Amino acid sequence: MRRLPDKDKACIPIIAMTANAFEEDKRDALAVGMNGHIAKPIELDKLLSMLAEVIRQQENC
Repeated sequence: MRRLPDKDKACIPIIAMTANAFEEDKRDALAVGMNGHIAKPIELDKLLSMLAEVIRQQENC
């Protein structure tokens, strides 16, 4: 998806939501092009913080 010629589509934010909470899981998600990683169970404050950070990063995409 990140290699799509349409920049708008290539920059769509993707956040991994998984039960895997190890640092290597986060690193792997970011390495394949995701914008963030959050482990389940989802905590609303952490999710909102992650979304705010991804939105800030989108300004540079």
